[in-house]
Amino acid sequence: MSAASPLRSPTLPRGKMKKDESFLGKLGGTLVRKKKAKEVSDLQEEGKNAINAPMSPTPIDIHPEDTMLEENEERTMIDPNSKEDSKFKELVKVLLDWINEVLVEERIIVKNLEEDFYDGQVLQKLLEKLANCKLNVAEVTQSEIAQKQKLQTILDDIQELLRPQGWAIRWNVDSIHGKNLVAILHLLVALAMHFRAPIRLPEHVCVQVVVVKKREGILQTAHVTEELTTTMELMMGKFERDAFDTLFDHAPDKLSVVKKSLITFVNKHLNKLNLEVTELESQFADGVYLVLLMGLLENYFVPLHNFYLTPEEFEQKVHNISFSFELMQDGGLKKPKARPEDIANLDLKSTLRVLYNLFTKYKNVE
Repeated sequence: MSAASPLRSPTLPRGKMKKDESFLGKLGGTLVRKKKAKEVSDLQEEGKNAINAPMSPTPIDIHPEDTMLEENEERTMIDPNSKEDSKFKELVKVLLDWINEVLVEERIIVKNLEEDFYDGQVLQKLLEKLANCKLNVAEVTQSEIAQKQKLQTILDDIQELLRPQGWAIRWNVDSIHGKNLVAILHLLVALAMHFRAPIRLPEHVCVQVVVVKKREGILQTAHVTEELTTTMELMMGKFERDAFDTLFDHAPDKLSVVKKSLITFVNKHLNKLNLEVTELESQFADGVYLVLLMGLLENYFVPLHNFYLTPEEFEQKVHNISFSFELMQDGGLKKPKARPEDIANLDLKSTLRVLYNLFTKYKNVE
């Protein structure tokens, strides 16, 4: 993209109708507003006092509109200390970089998750690129009602994708449109994992969330811990445990036996090219041996222009591993559960899973 290319930044105003300053706007009428003026002031003060009460670990800087709740209405805010946590910052950065990489051809630059995702416009483009489809929604929506209708359609489509995988839907139209950062992060993490994004999210990212709720006219606050990410394996939807989970968790002493068997298997074939493996974790991380091994097992020569023989960059290693996965599928194997990025990141369990699948099918090949 040239420097002169016009970039659309969703952070800039997009004609969204200005939201009422408070729920009093719904009541309408000058007399009502005057009558309620003191009540508004008292409610704002009550909200600030509730947030800053001694039971709260830290004072929360909130907007007056955040305290104007109707009966039983609830609002959540991330504790400022959590936003400064290094793992939280890393999660936001990794997601932003991934989103901007996906949307680069759309000339879209996302700078702020809350401001850029609330109206559904960027979310629409992201889902269309990831799923390679065209959504039946309006391109531009300005009114709040139209924005929420568009959001509902998009979120319904996302739910159909994620529910079969066992994802808990921890967002809704109101939370996304209300710029709830926790809900937006839950949504983006789920999308990244479902579409096998070539990223490594920080694991076990938690935030402290302040929950404000109005009950019987009184604002009540509570602090809860919200888990945004677990482990990459769980988030990838691998809820079914296999023999390698059991091996790592309950029989690590037998791990060396398995590794030795797999090393013997791969060297039986790689030795034909005067190559030898001694470390499973590192020597398969660039994908070269996986590609060559598939050619040997299926008895064909892999053209050198199809992969990087001496990869240096991470992307080149991922390319090689992804290419080897394609060769495995051409040979009749199912698509590996492991991600190419995990193998490139020296994840032993992922590497063992791939090699064991090869061993199962080709163990009798000479």
